[in-house]
Amino acid sequence: MKCDAIYCFDRASVLFAFYPKGCDGPRIVGEIAEDALRDFFGAEGGGDSLVEACIDHFDPIEEAALEHYRHDPRKPVTLTVSSFESSFATHP
Repeated sequence: MKCDAIYCFDRASVLFAFYPKGCDGPRIVGEIAEDALRDFFGAEGGGDSLVEACIDHFDPIEEAALEHYRHDPRKPVTLTVSSFESSFATHP
């Protein structure tokens, strides 16, 4: 699925759309912090780089957003570094 995303300088994050019930269902806006995009998805530059990282790695980002949404659909979907730490943990 195509990712719609926009960088929000004042929030230090990227807002993105996802559809928990498929394309025919509601459109939910999620937010992923700059730090998460830099630490886990390779963003290195400004806003364009952050949006590109979100688009390029949308599958794991969407998966985390869906998990967050399903846990409590009334809460805003805000992804931070801690949203991905267990997924990217290295095992000795």
